Amino acid sequence: MHSRRYQEAIRNTALLWLLAALATSIGCEPLNKASDVLLNREKDQQTIKLGVLHSQTGTMGMNEMSLRHCEILAVEEINASKEFPNVEFVTVVRDGRSRSEIFRRRARELVDREQVDVIFGCWTSLHRKAVIDELDNPTELFRDEHFDGKSSKPRKPLLFYPLQYEGFECNRNVFYFGSTPNQQILPALDWFMSQEGGQRKRIYLIGSDYLFPRTANYIVKKYLENKSIEIVGEDYFPLGHSDFHDVVKKIEKTSPDLILSTINGDSNLEFYKQCHSIGIDPEKSPVLATSVGEGELRRIPPEYAHGHYAAWSYFQSLDTPANQAFVRKFKKAFGLDRVVDDPMEAAYTQVMVWKEAYKIAKSSDPIKIREVLEKGLEFDAPGGRIKVDPKTHHLYKKFRLGRIGLDRQFEIVYESRDLIAPEPFPSFAFPGWECDWTRGGLTKGPPPNIGL
Repeated sequence: MHSRRYQEAIRNTALLWLLAALATSIGCEPLNKASDVLLNREKDQQTIKLGVLHSQTGTMGMNEMSLRHCEILAVEEINASKEFPNVEFVTVVRDGRSRSEIFRRRARELVDREQVDVIFGCWTSLHRKAVIDELDNPTELFRDEHFDGKSSKPRKPLLFYPLQYEGFECNRNVFYFGSTPNQQILPALDWFMSQEGGQRKRIYLIGSDYLFPRTANYIVKKYLENKSIEIVGEDYFPLGHSDFHDVVKKIEKTSPDLILSTINGDSNLEFYKQCHSIGIDPEKSPVLATSVGEGELRRIPPEYAHGHYAAWSYFQSLDTPANQAFVRKFKKAFGLDRVVDDPMEAAYTQVMVWKEAYKIAKSSDPIKIREVLEKGLEFDAPGGRIKVDPKTHHLYKKFRLGRIGLDRQFEIVYESRDLIAPEPFPSFAFPGWECDWTRGGLTKGPPPNIGL
């Protein structure tokens, strides 16, 4: 299907031919001037491509498809607003297919073939790392016949990443719109250790076997070293894993009063199902999830997850006019049965923040956009006020803790009073490490023993 801008160009071209014919036959100067106006207007039109790179298939496909929808919604809103009357923003969508090598290939296509200046993309840290590595260190393996190889200066677009993640990363061409552990997991643990949260003393760690869960739990263990809480078990399983019977029995036997789950993707359905089947009580041993939102709950029968918790910055149930308007817009665009969750709100927000930077920079050039964002841009997102941290390229965000209801929504039981500053390198876990782009970037300390 042709774009709106393309259709207008066809109509304008036809009108120009008509004007030219009339001018030739009657020598009408005003008509010649009118044709010049149309030619100049067409010459001023600009199309800017925005890369969208998420899994649409594979184990992460169902999660990431919703992120694509929110990014497209944001771009459609920007175009419809007429804020930039001579510019049309066009999304160029690619499927990472839940495989790191495909993410690398698609990133290279977006850069070399489509010439994008920004990519909104990824979910897992594995795929984010693959894209960053490809953008920083282009490999000939993934170049194709559409790339001429003559560019003397490799293009380096910005990557906007919408997911909560483990931290311990510093890249000047990446902006992180999800929470770091000190904004998500650690405040949740503090609440569960408080009187209000039940003064929990025994915690079981379970997660998918890749970078985010292992690094996040490394941070958790360092954080809890001087606190009165015991880690009674720790297990990891491959993405897509479905048989949790043995570990659920192990959890039951160790009797934790809190289960911290960093399980990601479609494995969550089977984990909650098997916890429910063995009688794990959400009052005595609640699951605290870091990667289960409203989108995942659509695929989990409500009786399996009812009463358990999730830690995020955003929930659909947030009762503010801005959030209600955002939810209505999304449902109108993609279906009344759809829901919105934290990664989706972040995906939408990152496009809008890029747009604000584009407006100030008057350019899509990655360096100019980066310069704007490194001044600390603030924005009123659906989930509330956020601020870009010039030092780390992460966001100042609020923390919210939600309890899962039978309606597959979250009751917000706690919310931080203020925005929490991001700490991708918390000093208790990574002594000597620091990211500060206002002072040259990354400072390295001793290598941490994460156990990857």
